[in-house]
Amino acid sequence: MEADKKSPAPWVRITSDDGFTFIVQRKVALASQILAASLNEDSNFSESHSNACNIPYRGAVVEKVVEYLSFKAQFQEPKPNEDIPDFQERIPPEIALELLMAADYLDT
Repeated sequence: MEADKKSPAPWVRITSDDGFTFIVQRKVALASQILAASLNEDSNFSESHSNACNIPYRGAVVEKVVEYLSFKAQFQEPKPNEDIPDFQERIPPEIALELLMAADYLDT
């Protein structure tokens, strides 16, 4: 039994290709299947030890990805009759294609 196995850090760092860094709650980052696999403590990925993930897209795209992951976590279990806003309205057209590719890459 591993009684002294410490729990994972509650926050993780997400960094874009151009050096922008976002600090997010672990539960928010885990909404992405790729980030969840990378941060899994049972894996041997460096991300699981450093609590930091690099996303190979520019900062404007990663910012919108982080915003979407927060949105997804917030509305994961909506209350009855809760009006969920349309996230699509928050997407600037100039990053839509890159955002779609990032979402596919991150499996969100």
